[in-house]
Formats: sequence, structure tokens, C-alpha cells
Amino acid sequence: MPHGYFITLEGVDGGGKTTQLERLAAALRERGLTVVTTREPGGTATAEQIRRVVLDKDLVMGARTELLLYLAARAEHVEHVIRPALAAGHVVLCDRFADSTLVYQGVVRGLPLDEVERLCRFAAEGVTPDRTILLDADPRALLARRADRQVEDRLEQEGLVFQEKVREGFLALWRRHGSRICRIDALRPADAVTRDILAALAGGDRFPRKDTNHV
Repeated sequence: MPHGYFITLEGVDGGGKTTQLERLAAALRERGLTVVTTREPGGTATAEQIRRVVLDKDLVMGARTELLLYLAARAEHVEHVIRPALAAGHVVLCDRFADSTLVYQGVVRGLPLDEVERLCRFAAEGVTPDRTILLDADPRALLARRADRQVEDRLEQEGLVFQEKVREGFLALWRRHGSRICRIDALRPADAVTRDILAALAGGDRFPRKDTNHV
């Protein structure tokens, strides 16, 4: 059975994950690859309903409740979107995955990391990213960008200190899993960021090479 390639994009809010996912999908499709784009929490009708709950800024919930909601959405997502696409040999690009859970609910919320990791494996049926792109930026430098988006969900409204802890958590994962996670400076122009992402993927000899001066 063919097996596709699973790429996740991670980082603090406002770092450009959605933009870069769209640009990366277009670049890979130009290479003749079938690309499935998706996001977490979300990706299916059920998971999108969970997303609305877990990000509702008017709701208050405990860390364990938050974790279990994210994992329920992931179980649905993996079963109905990610695993079938990989089995069909497609490239799957996902805006956030288990690394976000480890950072937000483990590192920042303070839940036991070993338990969070175990539950992440269970929810994802063992599916893990082949490559993760960490779009890294100082949250202070992203304040204006986040304000321009005029989007404030339950996590974004927690403030700058929260976002700084999130960044520290992602950097810790990058140091731990450097062979899988590629850290890229997200504060540069979008074209430069996209070129670096494509170079990182080409460096793994997984995708056909192309002149990355034009994206």
C-alpha cells in the first residue's frame, strides 16, 4: 500500500501558518503531487464542532477538559481525513497537530507531559508527522499582526506572557526533535519563508527539486 507524507506547521499564534500552508500546498501541487490541506482542531464536521467549543472565548474550562476535547477532535480527524489520505499516497499538510497539544496543554497548562504524549499517541492511532515546520517568532513582534487579523479566540486572549510560554515550549520541542522539526524565522517576507520551507523539504530528498527562487 502506498504511503504519503505528513507535514505539520506549528508555532505561536500569528506566525503565518495558514498563509504558508496555502503557499506550500500550491508549490507542491505544481510538482504534480496530490495535496490534502487541513487543520486542528477541525478537518471533519464533528471536529469543527469541537473546535467551536474549545476556542469559544466565552467559555471557561479546566486543562484536562481542554486536552480531552482536542484529543477527541484529533481522533475523528485522523480516522476520517489524515490516515485515509496517507494510505492513498497523498501529501497531507496540517495546521497544528500533536506538538501543539504537548506545548499548550502539557508545557503551558502544566499537565504531565508523559501522560499527554501517551494520550496523543492513542488519539492519533500512532500517526506522527514525517516533517514539522516550526514558524518561530517573538510574540512581541507579532502583536500588531495578530491585532490586524481581528481574531481573538479563547487561547489568543490569554495574553503576551501566555504566548511567550508557548514559544518556549515549541523551542524546547525543536531542540528535542531536531531531526523532524525544522525551525524557520517567521518574521521575514512570506516569499522568503516559503523558500526556506521548500528547501527544508527538498533537503530530505522527499520531493522533486525545483528552483526555489520562484514560489
